[in-house]
Amino acid sequence: MPCFHSSSFVICAKGYLFTILEEMANRSYLSEVELMVMLAVMRLDDTAYGVPISRELEEIGGRELPMGSIYATLERLEKKGLISSNVGEPTPERGGRAKRYFRVTVRGLREVRKTRHALVSLWRGLTELEGGRL
Repeated sequence: MPCFHSSSFVICAKGYLFTILEEMANRSYLSEVELMVMLAVMRLDDTAYGVPISRELEEIGGRELPMGSIYATLERLEKKGLISSNVGEPTPERGGRAKRYFRVTVRGLREVRKTRHALVSLWRGLTELEGGRL
């Protein structure tokens, strides 16, 4: 079966059926949710675990995300090497369960800066976004 390969996907044709397989793990840009989670982790510093990350996203970012989405994002970011985690000591308020704390890695910080630069460059000069009025 003939296939077309590019840097971000593979398309294989079989009759009228086209299958597109994206290589999500190799993409270098951050999604909106990934960026927001990383920024919350950075804001919280040594206290970044699930519940405070969720609160930070809601209070500062104005976004309410299900805890499952937050943990899935944290796991994805850790697999990409953009954040790291460690397990803290068990605490009485969690019934003896330990918290998993997250930190942004050097590589993660580099990606956040790269994403910020791209967004600022794209926003620059858009008169619709200047002045804050709709």
